[in-house]
Parts: sequence; structure tokens; C-alpha cells
Amino acid sequence: MFAIQGAILNVATIAVGGRIRELARLEKTYGKGRWRKKKGIARIRTTDGNIYTAEIHWYEAHGIGRKEAKIKRVLR
Repeated sequence: MFAIQGAILNVATIAVGGRIRELARLEKTYGKGRWRKKKGIARIRTTDGNIYTAEIHWYEAHGIGRKEAKIKRVLR
């Protein structure tokens, strides 16, 4: 687990709607919405207290919010 510290920079949309492989699961779990898969760079704090800069990916929809953030790679 990790916590995002501060703002997420260089946010980009990877996929929207039907282009998301997990769309059916997201709608079943969180509800219908205009789902987007996004990526960005953020400072993160791990459970052991270390702070890293990492690329993170997550899903979000208007009115539902950011869900299922995951670390794709640690940059520094």
C-alpha cells in the first residue's frame, strides 16, 4: 500500500470508455460513469515510511472519483 503525497503531475488519459479492458468490472463495482484510465507522476509514501517518485495509474469517473491507484514504476 502507499499514499500519494501532494499533487499528481503530468496527468494523461490512457483510455476512455470501451477502450478500458476492466470497464465491466469497474461499472459493477463502483457504478456506471464515463470511466477513464489515467497516468501521472507523483511522490508516494510506502507503508514502511520511504518516499519515492513514481509513475502511477488509476481509474476515475465523474461523480465517482479516483479508484484503484497502482504503482507502475519507481522513478527515483
